[in-house]
Amino acid sequence: MTTSVEIGPLHVLVADDRSDVLEALRLLLKGAGHLADLVDSPQGLLRAAEAADYDLILMDLNYARDTTSGSEGLDLLAQLHGAESPPPVIVMTAWGNIDLAVEAMRRGAVDFVQKPWDNQRLLGMVEKQAREGALRRRAESRARTEIEIARNVQQRLFPPASHILSSTAYAGRCAPAREVGGDYYDFFDLAPGVLGFVLADVSGKGIAAALLMANLQGCFRSHAAIALDSPRSLLCAVNRLFFDSTPPEQFATLFFGQYDEGTRRLRYVNCGHPAPVVIASAGGGVERLGTTATVLGAFRDWDCEERSVQLSPGDTLVAYSDGVSEAGIESDEEFGEGRVLEILRGCQGAPVDALIAALIEAAQAADPVQGDDITVVALRAE
Repeated sequence: MTTSVEIGPLHVLVADDRSDVLEALRLLLKGAGHLADLVDSPQGLLRAAEAADYDLILMDLNYARDTTSGSEGLDLLAQLHGAESPPPVIVMTAWGNIDLAVEAMRRGAVDFVQKPWDNQRLLGMVEKQAREGALRRRAESRARTEIEIARNVQQRLFPPASHILSSTAYAGRCAPAREVGGDYYDFFDLAPGVLGFVLADVSGKGIAAALLMANLQGCFRSHAAIALDSPRSLLCAVNRLFFDSTPPEQFATLFFGQYDEGTRRLRYVNCGHPAPVVIASAGGGVERLGTTATVLGAFRDWDCEERSVQLSPGDTLVAYSDGVSEAGIESDEEFGEGRVLEILRGCQGAPVDALIAALIEAAQAADPVQGDDITVVALRAE
């Protein structure tokens, strides 16, 4: 079924440097029952577009400074379409040619008219593009609402910010690159004094990755009890479920740990994830918890190796997604493990949630346009 929008009186912004053209267009639009606001310069157009909501903008490409190339109008198009949900723009020029029309459309114009215009054709174009623009903006608004709902739902899937066992502090935080993301972390109370935790990075970004992240969380929540006896058995079960319910090209890197605070022993499986680090409280030495299996969900026949590490009082374990270590890679200033360790050592005595915040803030500062989800989980033996 096709959705339609009834066209009532339109509010149109008209821009041209000639007063006779502005008056002619005002009368034409008024005769069709529409309201026109008139401006005679690029600056006036930008001010008006910022101050009011318009159903459509009808603008000249040529102004007093340059009457042939359309460069002022083309620059205006780029600025108008930098705004959120801009109105449709129809461009006009007395020097119309196919190259200029193509360039105007490339920069966001929805249609093109050459002066002198045909009144009925121009009115039909204005009403058609206003109708389609209203439909487009309605769809965009609905999509934004749905994404906001998805963001709120995903945030509720993450556990509370920080926790304290009798002798262990631990916390996690995710800063998605978009409204929703594909990073996942969670904590599980496996038994008194025994903590399970996971940090995963699902391939892809946006809504698709968020759906896979929720799927992965469901796999873990339904099978977490297995981890008390055997983290390896848990990961094998989760891999089967994840493989069967995702497309063949989707997978996840993942680190799972089971920590017993009574013995301070950590059993873990690393499925192709960046190696978490354990920073010793005495001397600041570093132990890396490297890969023990390939990525999760890529193969039906899959197995993993379980390893363990002994923590001492004050030792800090930090796991992070590649959004941390690869921050700044687009500007050839990749964050890297060296910068990670520098920050962690500088925060060695800080609470774990402060340590996490410092690492995330530093990674975001290294990449002003965050290109990947950033997630950090930290645990400190007391």
